[in-house]
Amino acid sequence: MYNFEALNKQDRDEMLLSVGVKSIDELFEIIPKEARAMDLPLGEPKDEREAQKYLKKLSSLNKIDYLCFLGGGARKRYIPSLVSDISSRFEFLSCYTPYQAEISQGTLRVMYEFQSLICTLLNQDVSNASVYDGATASAESILMAARLKKRNKVFVYDDVNPNYLEVIKTYLWANDIELITGKECFEKDLCARVYESPNRFGELKEMPVKSSDELIIAIVDILPFVLFEPPSADITVGDVQSLGINLNFGGAYAGFIACKDAYKRQLPGRISGKTIDKNGKTAYCLTLQAREQHIRREKATSNICSNQALVAFCTNLYLRKIGKTGLIEIANRSFKNAHKLADKLKKLGFEINNKEFYDEFTMNTGCSDKFLAFMKDKGILAGLKIDKNNVLVSVSELFDDEEIGQYISCAEKFSFIRI
Repeated sequence: MYNFEALNKQDRDEMLLSVGVKSIDELFEIIPKEARAMDLPLGEPKDEREAQKYLKKLSSLNKIDYLCFLGGGARKRYIPSLVSDISSRFEFLSCYTPYQAEISQGTLRVMYEFQSLICTLLNQDVSNASVYDGATASAESILMAARLKKRNKVFVYDDVNPNYLEVIKTYLWANDIELITGKECFEKDLCARVYESPNRFGELKEMPVKSSDELIIAIVDILPFVLFEPPSADITVGDVQSLGINLNFGGAYAGFIACKDAYKRQLPGRISGKTIDKNGKTAYCLTLQAREQHIRREKATSNICSNQALVAFCTNLYLRKIGKTGLIEIANRSFKNAHKLADKLKKLGFEINNKEFYDEFTMNTGCSDKFLAFMKDKGILAGLKIDKNNVLVSVSELFDDEEIGQYISCAEKFSFIRI
């Protein structure tokens, strides 16, 4: 009789013998016991019909109709249905990430347009065709600065996104680059100073003053700089999540690195270029290929393989559909909504900690846990906890007067309880 078991004891014993161990426990001895996955209490197996019924019952417990004022690096914004309709077509949606020289003209054109849009929005000379996300872009830009300046010390302001900072620490530890963090640094042998605007508290920051022999790296959210002058940093990095990308439970997103023309050969990833073919027609090609597959390993600027081509394509679709006028309108609405909410909260007695902000601000609630729990009970995810007293409130163009009024009404009730 045929054995339908995918892997039986005999198979396991033969596999263990081939690698020179006697048991599965011995195979995983190198992993500390506290780090090993425990057995999951899955219960008895279910057939497909029972499993569907059970999962449907579980899903009904989810509450999805909250008013969401969460931010801190990812934001729910308006996305035209055209973006998902086109990007999900079979011509674009693929399990293969195109990154070799054989990429189609269509994909190369999308990359070229993505680069052009980033440079136009941020007033930079050159952009790569995306990396994994904003955190990766931030870390890679520091490696880029270290190569350019041939120094192994960098200063990062301590008010950058904490998630980005963790990725930066890991990258720099692996590359023997000394990381200095704080509110200010007076050392002179830095490869770069890294700041974020708006920072983790929503504050719009001016570009720091640099010495003549160090670089300035700006981590930015693009949307505010539709209204304000973008920083004239040497390297500008960030994430495109706010430009046509759904929240997607935290990813995938796409990061970008844009820089002055003089630094383009140290950009990680690739650059798509526009040229003319032998018949005089417009053609696109990979102009810069800096990965380890393309050039000698020790000369590669990065070992990034995936360029998040599909996510970058979605951003391209979004920006083309929204257009310049639409983007300005969205940026204006976000700004006005945030300031309207902040002004009303001030009148209720809440302290707004920001001097200059775009669409995120930090508010002193007296007790973050109590405030957030109270608001959640009223159907509002009122912000992200910063510390025991302060929360970060993020406001987008999606909110109308009624929804902002709901926040104010519930916050007012909390203020009475707090008193």
